[in-house]
Amino acid sequence: MTNESIDVAIIMGSDSDLPVVEAIFPILDSFGVKFTKNVMSAHRTPHDVMELIKNSEKNGCKVFIAAAGMAAHLAGAVAAHSIKPVIGIPIESGGMGGIDSLLSTAMMPPGVPVATVAVGKSGAKNSAILAVQILATSDEELSQKLKDYKKNMRDEVLEKDKNLNS
Repeated sequence: MTNESIDVAIIMGSDSDLPVVEAIFPILDSFGVKFTKNVMSAHRTPHDVMELIKNSEKNGCKVFIAAAGMAAHLAGAVAAHSIKPVIGIPIESGGMGGIDSLLSTAMMPPGVPVATVAVGKSGAKNSAILAVQILATSDEELSQKLKDYKKNMRDEVLEKDKNLNS
């Protein structure tokens, strides 16, 4: 990890999560949000996860995004060691279609919240937008970019409707 200022720290439990998590990168880039990406395991590298959290916060990190499958304890481990918002992305793995990851990510004890998004790539995309929304609460320029983003989504839907009915 560099000593460069960041807004969002993205942590994957395994490099096998990258095909899902990489959907975040172009979204954050399009909003001009600075981020880091790392592979750390809540179970195999717990001390390194704590060190990454500490270093990320020293570098200005305002939001964590944690993606993990199976037991999916990474987001909870990050939330246990930070007061910054944590967004958890459940990753489909094993034989339960991601339900195990979803429940492990969402079912946190009182006082240790994790904002949990959908399983998989759509959840990854939403995690990026949610991180931008959190950052935009104190950044008017980012807030305007979000308004423009939402307007563009609306315009795309209306254009598809127009094409369907013409």
